[in-house]
Amino acid sequence: MSIQPMFRGVVWSLVLVAVLATGTLSFPRAASQTADPSASSTDDQTTTDGTAADASATDGEQPAEVPLPVFRSGINFIRVDTTVTDDDGNHVMDLQPSDFEIYEDDELQEIETFEVITIDPLEDPNARLERTVRNRNDVEREASRPDVRVFVIFFDDYHVRFGNGRRVAIKLTEFLSQNLLPTDLVGLMFPLTPLVDLNLTRDHDLILEQINSWYGRKYEYTPRNLFEERYANFPTETVELLRNDISMSALRGLMIYLGGIREARKSVLLVGEGFSNYLPPQLRSSNALNNPDSYENPSVGDPFAAENRMEERHEFFSNAGLQMDLRRLFQTANRFNTSIYPLDPRGLATGEFDVSQPNVSTRTSLRALRSTQDTLRTLAEQTDGRALVNINNIDEGLGQMLQDSSAYYLIGYTSSGSPTDGEFHEIDVRVTRDDMNVRHRRGYWAASERDVERVLRGPEADVPPKAVDVALGSLAAPRRGRLVSTWIGTSRGENGKTQVTFAWEPTAGRSSRQQGAERVLVTAMGDAGGAFYRGRVPERAAAAGRGVGRRGSPGLTTRVVEFATFDADPGLMHFTLAVEGSGGEVLDRDRDEIEIPDFTGPDLVFSTPAFVRARNNLEWQELVDKWDAAPTPARDFRRTERLLVRFDMYAPGTVAPELEAWLLNRRGDRMYPFSVQPAADGHPNQIDVQLASLAPGEYVIELTAATSRDDRTELVAFRLGS
Repeated sequence: MSIQPMFRGVVWSLVLVAVLATGTLSFPRAASQTADPSASSTDDQTTTDGTAADASATDGEQPAEVPLPVFRSGINFIRVDTTVTDDDGNHVMDLQPSDFEIYEDDELQEIETFEVITIDPLEDPNARLERTVRNRNDVEREASRPDVRVFVIFFDDYHVRFGNGRRVAIKLTEFLSQNLLPTDLVGLMFPLTPLVDLNLTRDHDLILEQINSWYGRKYEYTPRNLFEERYANFPTETVELLRNDISMSALRGLMIYLGGIREARKSVLLVGEGFSNYLPPQLRSSNALNNPDSYENPSVGDPFAAENRMEERHEFFSNAGLQMDLRRLFQTANRFNTSIYPLDPRGLATGEFDVSQPNVSTRTSLRALRSTQDTLRTLAEQTDGRALVNINNIDEGLGQMLQDSSAYYLIGYTSSGSPTDGEFHEIDVRVTRDDMNVRHRRGYWAASERDVERVLRGPEADVPPKAVDVALGSLAAPRRGRLVSTWIGTSRGENGKTQVTFAWEPTAGRSSRQQGAERVLVTAMGDAGGAFYRGRVPERAAAAGRGVGRRGSPGLTTRVVEFATFDADPGLMHFTLAVEGSGGEVLDRDRDEIEIPDFTGPDLVFSTPAFVRARNNLEWQELVDKWDAAPTPARDFRRTERLLVRFDMYAPGTVAPELEAWLLNRRGDRMYPFSVQPAADGHPNQIDVQLASLAPGEYVIELTAATSRDDRTELVAFRLGS
């Protein structure tokens, strides 16, 4: 399922990937105090405040209304907005550049630009209004000014109950009507709002009118549009996962958009009740359009259905993937200098679930409440915002949000390390005066070498590396009419042999031929004519031991995967298979030639990575230590599933290579690392892939092994649906 329509219109802003954590665009600040050592150059066309001087201007002429922008050279110029307060919480605005020290990764940096941003609400803001905001160009021009505050209110209706939405709308309308300045640019966005429709405006009455029409839809699954109708009949747990993905993806798109129009501080007021990937059993339904008590759900009448070890494990593993989603969100916010102020419309809540939900115990309700509130606090803490959580009087918190955007220092420096590693770099701003409290973003994510290459080379740099392209090519749809999906893996055998594993499972389909596939007759021949293996998988006579197909564990709902193993000589292998029905009739045939690798050489070499598929957390718990579990041939998975990727790495002698595993996107960019469980007791290396934290799409897992003399990389791709 694609949510790409939400990102239409922001392609132009993606050029900021090159500067990631920086703003390299600086406009003159009429209301700011600037100390810029770089401004003292011999170029007589530039004044000390960065404006372009017009040599032809006379006393009677006015300077250009919009001065030319000044671009900083390099991609490692970093800007950090810093708030300084005294012990009473009052903003301190008389500091000079010499009063600050800024460190990146504990290394002292040289301050190059310094601006004091102050917006006095007591002044006449109408005197600062030069033009109305009518189009995108007007928005960019006005947003770049230091005496203009930029706010976007993100109403996450997927995660706000109807009543809570109405209450917070009344409070928010009353506060904003009395405290917004005429110069403030304000926008309103919902999870399904395309960014091309986001309107930053000074028509505050329009914004207040839209806020007054709010209503929340939490735990209400009636589709409101064609997009929602596509998944309306999915299970409630799946719909909740999709809603989380939609909301967070929309927020990340919003951060990119705001980063494209302004380098200084931007604020997002996130109105929502937090995120969770866990739904108590009392609220689960196989069809989201059905009430849980409209079908046989024994948990509906049991308030303690979620209070057992199995459910607690399920909750833990479900929300483990949520942390990665939150991390990606606040990474994007940090990258584009945007602070998130979460506003929980529940106020002083006593629990997550009210009387409108089926019987849920107080303990379960409190646990869920704390979990969702923690997600809001995390977003605020990681983006230099403030969490308006567990309070009924929101005026003080909202006032602080406005004040944070009204008085701060904008400090710029060029990173002495000039990192292009794509990693997070910590920033620490210190004030030499005593008894000062300093707030700023915690750091930034540097551009990667590939990001730099994109900017220098243009669109052609977005072409993925060939190895990534080849890995993704393996996901091409099998030819039409295939009755089974197959996989062949190789690993080190005994006596110089290579162990071959063949696995198959029926393809998805309802035709009688697809459902009639019972066995596969496999013939593997060497290039010299010798037979390595000939037999049916599974064998007609069930027998324990190696080479016999194994089915899913009893009690687990899983598609049957059959597999067999045998030894072969390295070199070319001729492989044929015949799919048989229950009566022994041949339903389909196929043949192929496969190169069997030699695992006895002096080079580093990977075994073929095998995917073990768990369709739920209960199945994962059984498979995580089940080393003889059948590898799945599938490479198409759902976000509700979980994967175990198993592989061996062979090195000469007793050398132990260092192993790394990364998730890559389609362009070959590293997204985040996996933890590798090292091989032990004859078992392979293993990584746990939690799919719930990923958006639908195509991905590549990069396995890397390195020694002091050699290194090797293996890529394996998979496709993720909703």
